[in-house]
Amino acid sequence: MSRRRLATSASSVVVGLVLLGADALAHTISLPKIDVGGQRRTVTVPHVHTPSGTRIVSSTRPSPVVPAVSRPPAEPSGPQPPPITSSSEKFFTGKEVNALPFKQPGEALEIVPGLIVTQHSGDGKANQYFLRGFNLDHGTDLALYLDGMPLNMRTHGHGQGYADANFLIPELLAYVLARKGPYDAQDGDFSSAGSIYMQYKDKIDKGFYQVTGGSFAYARALAVVPYQDFAGGSAYGAVEAQYYNGPWERGDNLHRINSVLRWARGTQLDGAAVTFMGYANKWYSTDQIPERAVYSGLKSLWGTLDPTDGGDTTRFSLSGRWSQTEGNHASRVELYVMHSTLDLYNNFTYYLANQNLGDQFRQFDRRTMVGVNAEHAIKWDSFGLPVQTRVGLQSRYDDIRLGLQDSFRRTPYDTVRNDAVGEGSVAVWTDTTVQWSPWLRTVTGGRFDYYNANVNSLQSLLGAPVIATSEGLPAFLWTGPFNSNSKDASLFSPKASIIVGPFQKTELYFNYGEGFHSTDARGAVQSVSASELSDTDGFLTVSSIPLLVKSRGAEIGWRTKYIEGLDSSMSFFWLNLDSENQFEGDSGTTTFGRPSRRYGIEFANHYRPVSWISFDGDVALVHARYRGVDQLQAFAWLDLLTPEALPYGTFLGNAPGNYLQNSVGITAMGGLEIGEATGWFGALKYRYIGSRPLTEDGYLQSPVTGTLSARLGYRWADGWRLQVDAFNVFNSRSDQITYGYGSLLPTDPLYSACVNGVAPSAVCGVGVMDRHFKPLEPTAVRLTFGGPISFESLPDFTAPLRVVSD
Repeated sequence: MSRRRLATSASSVVVGLVLLGADALAHTISLPKIDVGGQRRTVTVPHVHTPSGTRIVSSTRPSPVVPAVSRPPAEPSGPQPPPITSSSEKFFTGKEVNALPFKQPGEALEIVPGLIVTQHSGDGKANQYFLRGFNLDHGTDLALYLDGMPLNMRTHGHGQGYADANFLIPELLAYVLARKGPYDAQDGDFSSAGSIYMQYKDKIDKGFYQVTGGSFAYARALAVVPYQDFAGGSAYGAVEAQYYNGPWERGDNLHRINSVLRWARGTQLDGAAVTFMGYANKWYSTDQIPERAVYSGLKSLWGTLDPTDGGDTTRFSLSGRWSQTEGNHASRVELYVMHSTLDLYNNFTYYLANQNLGDQFRQFDRRTMVGVNAEHAIKWDSFGLPVQTRVGLQSRYDDIRLGLQDSFRRTPYDTVRNDAVGEGSVAVWTDTTVQWSPWLRTVTGGRFDYYNANVNSLQSLLGAPVIATSEGLPAFLWTGPFNSNSKDASLFSPKASIIVGPFQKTELYFNYGEGFHSTDARGAVQSVSASELSDTDGFLTVSSIPLLVKSRGAEIGWRTKYIEGLDSSMSFFWLNLDSENQFEGDSGTTTFGRPSRRYGIEFANHYRPVSWISFDGDVALVHARYRGVDQLQAFAWLDLLTPEALPYGTFLGNAPGNYLQNSVGITAMGGLEIGEATGWFGALKYRYIGSRPLTEDGYLQSPVTGTLSARLGYRWADGWRLQVDAFNVFNSRSDQITYGYGSLLPTDPLYSACVNGVAPSAVCGVGVMDRHFKPLEPTAVRLTFGGPISFESLPDFTAPLRVVSD
């Protein structure tokens, strides 16, 4: 959540698709082995597919003999991991993702070591992400992709990089590939902290359904139906419906419907796929509440200060893939078009800006996004050394209508921003992998990005906010005509990796890369403030911010499988950003934050001593700070230290400092999975989030959060399954998420002082500094039952009892 300025059904979805046969494209691409003459020992590295193309490396002893091309080898079964180029890179199959319990789709991504996924505003809003000392808000600096489509939204109505993963159906995942840091040439915008590539399955062999019911009126139904030999390939359809109320006094009343239609043909080496997705969600939200409201008895732990908060969203997309492998060449093209809508109503400061109507505001976003990812890989021989070169093109255009309005009980009355934005980008990237010897491999490359954004304000004079001048007279703050403009920017980002090993089943990795995140186009062209007047009652001039902000990072680490069954990795990293913040979607103002630096260590382990049991454990320690001095905050703090302001205590928590707000210093996760393909199975997942500073001076701190989830179930050989999931088993009363800022309630003594003009304006502009939190939901239990959709037979329900009795 961004800070807000201190002045202010899901109906059913019918989806259909006519899928036409197309040539080429597979779920993964692999280049063939090169058969080099001569007598030598050869160590083969798996042929794999990376998110937008191919990276194939053959670890062979050099030979000057010219290679002869052979046909592609037999394709391995199931998704295969790519050649690892950093110690922190991880690959997970869909089965591994679904093995541990999670409450909502986005939490499935917590399988990535060090990643925390939480929520503060209802299960229809994009999750809040934390990784490597980043409070990633709803996606800034963490790039998410599904089937090659970027989920992060540029110049979004709520926040830059907004990435909604609530439409994800985890049961359809083929794999998840996670990379951290800006070290790979494929990774562009929003990837400074990392990139996560999710891929749906191309083929479903057997149809299935499952229904889930549980605490707080949770209900979910999922059905997946395959169509074999359909239009020259195979297809499947998936439909999901969900309802949830939650433990809140004002129930979420969430209605969610989701669908996927997918057609694919060919093999993993040569084939095609076309996918349609449709999603709609509508909900109410209990947002974070101030700690003082709970301790004073004004509100219960499950209460809300604005029962009309919530929103609705839709998302529809059509995407296609094509690939072809011919000799030493492999090509891949991904195309996509997506249309989404979002309306959000939030009130985070209650009565700070408007003591009569309250501070609720509406954010809306309507966009159509089209894009293409294309890549060609060639494997060749240079002076007897195996070499692979990849060249790629990425292009995207967003046609956006978005805005910010003050509202009362979901009725807008002031329009702070109302803009039409067109933003496009083109990127060219390349990298080259050289296998210098069986124990030394290098990857060097880079990418060039060009962005252009055009902002056209649609704010009208009569719709502009009415504010008070220094004389107390009303005035329209009509800033739209002065905040329309266009801007372009370009950036080159070099990348380099060195991989040494394996020695004793251990490899060493050295990585360096430069990356970037784009900023909100409105802030990049803005010239006057959209929220306040100058001291002379004229427009307040503000400085525009860069459209692209660079990051630089490096990593040193190792991975080892020296102990049989144990896969361990350790990574030491640092990352510098030229600017930490950008446009604030909650306020319509711009903040070009100070530079920042992070460094830390990650330790991740996966251990499977026998086939029926596995352990996962990871811990991350991060030191994150701003660089430089916050002069603006220092001046604001001095205004709170005057004799008139000092007694109100608003200076506490507002001193200048170098703490990065909500940067998590320590995270840990432990997982246990037991069971075979049939019979009894179970799982445990423990998640730990350390205390973190909520203000840049560190005055306010969040509590430590630790939760345990558990699963117990039984699987029959014919596909039936019964399981029970329990969340927050020990009923922790800690926070899902916590923020530190100022707000105002009618019960606060400061409220009457501000209404009556007694308190200084600087104090009334801040309000009462407090911890604002959303509590963990209490212990919840969910029961899931599923099986073949054919209903040809029912499971033998006595089997689990016989196993116990035996």
